[in-house]
Amino acid sequence: MLLDTRPVSADTAAVEPSPAPPPVWAADITVTPGAELWVFGYGSLMWNPGFPHLERQPAVLKGYHRHFCVTSYRYRGTPDNPGLVLGLDRGGTCRGIAFRVAADDVPATLDYLWEREMSTRVYRPKRLPVRLPCGRSVTACTFVVDRAHGQYCGFLDEEAAARRIAGCCGDRGPNLEYLVNTVEHLEALGIRDARLIRLLDAARRGV
Repeated sequence: MLLDTRPVSADTAAVEPSPAPPPVWAADITVTPGAELWVFGYGSLMWNPGFPHLERQPAVLKGYHRHFCVTSYRYRGTPDNPGLVLGLDRGGTCRGIAFRVAADDVPATLDYLWEREMSTRVYRPKRLPVRLPCGRSVTACTFVVDRAHGQYCGFLDEEAAARRIAGCCGDRGPNLEYLVNTVEHLEALGIRDARLIRLLDAARRGV
């Protein structure tokens, strides 16, 4: 039997598979492989998280507050008549919900959150300490508004924000409806956000 001792050509050589690209969130946040993750929700994530979790608990984040400070050109407004949606802005205190995510679910959860929250990168993902009802503090991933982003409009006073909300509508409906739903969902969770209630009163008056 004759052996073929010719060198393997480039065309027939086995091709090593390319390494998988890093996940999109890897450039923004560092997580410990094989560890659970806490996620802090302050808006719609509280009542519509969209990811599996082991538990959810009320939580308090100090140093930030809920604020209608993000311009919406599509869902609650248009390029010609932009609306406002929620952001987590500096200052004050925010009551929200902390979700504990199982280690095996962390990568998929982060993929989902980046698709949901980071399309225009108006938010900056951060890991911040939040306090649970038992007094324990945990570090949670949350999304803080980027004040340097072009969609940030936290400089608007309450009357200007209320006028904008009262008169805007986007693909997902009137901006006022979004504010009403936010306040109602918060109250159903036992959270009365005085700032948002004042804003809603002003918007309903058509200030």
